[in-house]
Amino acid sequence: MDMNKVDELIDQLVAEVGTPKYAYNCKQFNPEKDTVFYSGPFWDDKEVKAGVRAFLTGKWLVSGENVAKFQVKFGRKFNVKWSHMVNSGSSANLTLVTAVKKHLNWQDGDEVIVSPVGFPTTIAPLCQNNLKPVFIDIEMSTLNFDVYKIKQAITPRTKAIFVSPVLGNPPDMDYLKELCEEHNLILLGDNCDSLGTRWRNQLLTDFYYAWTTSFYPAHHISTGEGGMVCSNDEELINRARSVAWWGRDCRCIGAANLLACGTCGNRFDKWLEGYNGVIDHKYLFSNMGYNLKPLDMQGAIGMVQLDKIDEIDVKRRANFARIKAMFEKYVPGVRVAAELFEADPSWFGVPLITESPELKEQLQAYCEKNRIQTRNYFAGNILLHPGYKHLGNAEDYPNANKALSNVFFVGCPPHYGEDVFAYYESVLHKWQ
Repeated sequence: MDMNKVDELIDQLVAEVGTPKYAYNCKQFNPEKDTVFYSGPFWDDKEVKAGVRAFLTGKWLVSGENVAKFQVKFGRKFNVKWSHMVNSGSSANLTLVTAVKKHLNWQDGDEVIVSPVGFPTTIAPLCQNNLKPVFIDIEMSTLNFDVYKIKQAITPRTKAIFVSPVLGNPPDMDYLKELCEEHNLILLGDNCDSLGTRWRNQLLTDFYYAWTTSFYPAHHISTGEGGMVCSNDEELINRARSVAWWGRDCRCIGAANLLACGTCGNRFDKWLEGYNGVIDHKYLFSNMGYNLKPLDMQGAIGMVQLDKIDEIDVKRRANFARIKAMFEKYVPGVRVAAELFEADPSWFGVPLITESPELKEQLQAYCEKNRIQTRNYFAGNILLHPGYKHLGNAEDYPNANKALSNVFFVGCPPHYGEDVFAYYESVLHKWQ
């Protein structure tokens, strides 16, 4: 196969088809009809070509060489020794919790401290693993859980604190680290909204024993769907790989795995206790697992996205500042969630706290009417939702309730240009 010829044909195809409609950064904004989307993939022809090339010429359809390379490249970028890619950020959380429970020998009923506000896939994996989420109400300044109320909630069964920074904005990480050291707890991170966030000039993810992120189109980098589980504990990541690959014991990856002996050289050792024959450990199942593998083309796209992550980070921070300033200038009764002095967020969105539920409803409706996309602060208090009501009494968390009634967010994605900001200001300028 002449790869140069293949590349030429792909280039011709992409040039003929044009830029994908979802690549908003490659289009001129039309203020008469276009929507200001709260997020979307920051892609151009490079991602499209990488994905097509991997699909047409790669040796693997699912998790193969491109995924393996992406995992290594991602780990080097974010200062973590071991990374394992799965098919979504939600799957990453499920894989993480399942692997941690087994690896650290947690028991059913053990407790993990979480916020009741955010996305449900931080909480669901705890319940799916028969762990008990212990909720700490948020404080209304940053919208993060009130870290100074955690200590009183710690019991002999508490095993971890699971942090989910609000739209990229972290809580007091120094205090959480001290608390974990004092009580022999581990710190886990749902970092799906906060890739690139720092605390005291250090990557936020450096503080976690293990963490996840998401590559959904709305997030900092996107592979269409996808997620990553990360840790400096190699055995934990080996366990995570098993959980995400049906629960099998085999760790062999890459083209050499097609060899009779596998990459490990001992595929046909006697690994199964109580069985007198020879068993292929590629089909030895040491965990109860799932099939959460990504496509190999997603790994190829991810490598291109990583080359843009610094640019994306800079643009998100700058766009956040401009949108924050406009709301503070034109909309009385609205404030943006505060960030702590030590925090340096890589913002996923702009969290707007209104002085009343009525103002939230009016302002959110006004933005949507004028084609500025908004989102509620995800679930608000998760305990108000039918699937989660059995986990506790929503009324015990008044600030979480307030987040549902008084808070929403708008986007600050990297594809916003001057034409978008001009339209944005024209809309807010007309607010009553």
